[in-house]
Amino acid sequence: MARSQRTAATRRKKTYDLVIIGAGPGGLAAAEFAARLGARVALLERERLGGVSLNTGSVPSKSLIRSATLFAAMREAARLQQPAQAEPVADLQRVIARLRRMQRRIGGYHSEARLKRAGIELHYGAARFVDERLIATNMGRFPFHHALVATGAGPTRPQIPGLIEGSYLTSDTIFGLEKLPEHLAVVGGGALGCELAQSFCRLGSRVTIIQDEAGFLPGEERDAAQVLAQSMARDGVTIRLNTSVTGARVGKAEVVLRTQNYGRTAEVQADRVLVSIGRTPCTDGLSLESAGVRADTATGIAVDEFLRTSNPRVYAAGDVCLRHRYANVAERTARIAVHNCLAKGRPMRHTALTIPWCTFCAPEIAHVGLQVWQARNEGIPIRTFTVMMQDIDRAILDRQDVGFVKLHSTGRNDKIVGATIVASRASEMINEVCVAMSTGIGLRELADVLHIYPSQSDAIRIAAMDLDEPLAPG
Repeated sequence: MARSQRTAATRRKKTYDLVIIGAGPGGLAAAEFAARLGARVALLERERLGGVSLNTGSVPSKSLIRSATLFAAMREAARLQQPAQAEPVADLQRVIARLRRMQRRIGGYHSEARLKRAGIELHYGAARFVDERLIATNMGRFPFHHALVATGAGPTRPQIPGLIEGSYLTSDTIFGLEKLPEHLAVVGGGALGCELAQSFCRLGSRVTIIQDEAGFLPGEERDAAQVLAQSMARDGVTIRLNTSVTGARVGKAEVVLRTQNYGRTAEVQADRVLVSIGRTPCTDGLSLESAGVRADTATGIAVDEFLRTSNPRVYAAGDVCLRHRYANVAERTARIAVHNCLAKGRPMRHTALTIPWCTFCAPEIAHVGLQVWQARNEGIPIRTFTVMMQDIDRAILDRQDVGFVKLHSTGRNDKIVGATIVASRASEMINEVCVAMSTGIGLRELADVLHIYPSQSDAIRIAAMDLDEPLAPG
């Protein structure tokens, strides 16, 4: 055999069926799925297994929320005592210690040993494309038949004069705090910013949210956002809407933020500042152009409905390419991408219609499908059926009667096209609606499903029962 033929044969033998960049929820799900299909898989990770979700996102934030909820409940219980008991004081170091234990327990599922047993090669190092069929790190080169980019997204950096790197916190650094801030200023009013704001307030910090949007939580239904804003105000969170931060002055023990609202200037003094103004896809250093992969700094990698990039051998999944930046979406789209590049049969499409999400505050706001404003903008006639949680027996018994269940159906039949739930366990309740939407179960069938009594999820059945009532269009 000629030398050139031997070289080509050796290259083919060492070529991976799939090389995955990023070992977050999407990358891990893709690697395990591909391994089950019998593929030779290399998983490249720059830092830590688990990505944002495990290390700085969903897992630590929900652990913090749980601790904050317990302190809120203890304060309520203390006020019910006669005589009233002293309110508990949070020890942030112990709260963070519990958070780390939860991370270790949950992160243990995707251990290096487990990946090795599955036949997945794990390599650490910053990955970059060399050309359309080759990826390299400082530890080696990885030729591929197909590649998947699942690098996620990171906190968007602020462009505020005077607010220098290191003088503010992000979701990447806030869980490293050792002392509870006396006054925490939160710049930005997104879901994670609100979750952290309410949690730190319940743990004992004074909290101010500064948001340049005119409406609180602009991505949610207006009535849902209003319910949460009122709840956070009762907790003690100060919310400043339509207010921009125009500058900052950093001192030894405090940060002074200069703000502007309708032409009026003011200052907010805080000992710690959390910036939560969105997330930016992580594409820096990947040399995507070397592989012929188109990307935008703000929106990330461009993909089609099959999650293919402009290079047909390269796919992308999760936060690095999609508007809905959630761990469940990263996992789902990663499996779709693997199916499309490795499995035989009809390719799968990604659709955003049945993506559920939740803002994990008190109360929680969960949503799936169309929102009222979307239906109006797209000219889709819908009917809306609403049940208030104050009319649900279990919510009354639990003293969690703030919120509502809102179901949307098409104007022609009982097909469910969307839902918004505001309740203490909205994140659990919304899954019932997701199943109905995914399987084509309509409102009439949903109304016939017997629910436990008393239960908060019975509000879904009661809302569905209103289908045949004469209601005004949503």
